[in-house]
Amino acid sequence: MEKPQKKQVLLFYCVEAQQLAHKIAAQSQHIQLQSINWRSFDDGFPNLFINNAQDIRGQHVSFLASFSSPAVIFEQLSVIFALTRLFVASFTLVLPFFPTGSFERMEEEGDVATAFTMARILSNIPISRGGPTSLVIYDIHALQERFYFGDNVLPCFETGIPLLKQRLHQLPDADNIVIAFPDDGAWKRFHKQLDHFPMVVCAKVREGDKRIVRLKEGNPSGCHVVIVDDLVQSGGTLIECQKVLAAHGATKVSAYVTHAVFPKNSWEKFVHKNGDNSNKAFTYFWITDSCPPTVKSIENKAPFEVLSLAGSIADALQI
Repeated sequence: MEKPQKKQVLLFYCVEAQQLAHKIAAQSQHIQLQSINWRSFDDGFPNLFINNAQDIRGQHVSFLASFSSPAVIFEQLSVIFALTRLFVASFTLVLPFFPTGSFERMEEEGDVATAFTMARILSNIPISRGGPTSLVIYDIHALQERFYFGDNVLPCFETGIPLLKQRLHQLPDADNIVIAFPDDGAWKRFHKQLDHFPMVVCAKVREGDKRIVRLKEGNPSGCHVVIVDDLVQSGGTLIECQKVLAAHGATKVSAYVTHAVFPKNSWEKFVHKNGDNSNKAFTYFWITDSCPPTVKSIENKAPFEVLSLAGSIADALQI
């Protein structure tokens, strides 16, 4: 059976995602970058213009979004809703980080599950001439969120774990790696993709007002332990995990997260400083470029390394 011919894709992108968009386009001659004039009126509201709008009729069109803050979401949604109505052959929205994903619980009356709200908004993207929008998201926070989306979009859930596995195999101590999960949720999400590595599972328990991390199962002694999770905010849990793993004999501790959110520059607590004690510092901290503002902030700062999603996104645009 012959392989289907690759489609030509026109890729639009938001201002924040410019660097990632160029990396994606560099992956394939079948991806061509397009531009948008991101202007504002004097009152601050968007004044937007899609360049070459007539030329995209009948073409496979995609948009690379970054919903890093509420302030940038409206202008991007405006463009997304407009692109689908320009008689395109198909439309793909790439939203590497689904930002409200950690706000999916309603524990008491009055809680607002903003993850569900965002899913409802995206589910109302107009159907294009080619059918429903394809929505590409990486490592969504809660597995049940895949069921939040309506029938007007076709969610495609991808993962950054293959990038981590590729990087781990390049390490000089690749045969001495143990994967650690900070809680059962991370284990459920990722263990099947990493089941050829020995594993350690930690647990967060409450003691009064404090959350304490303990070793639940597995043995990190004498190994390079890599903590794996979908996202990091303040980084407090990762630091507590590192302490526990080092106390149980881990020779090195590194971390991987797909989405490095790091509000209020909380990444600074991980940066290597002169005279760092190797027992306390993370050897490596791998992130992807799903959160562009963080990537810009941590550039050339050890222990951070960026594993780019560009190749994976380029492949997803051919689905």
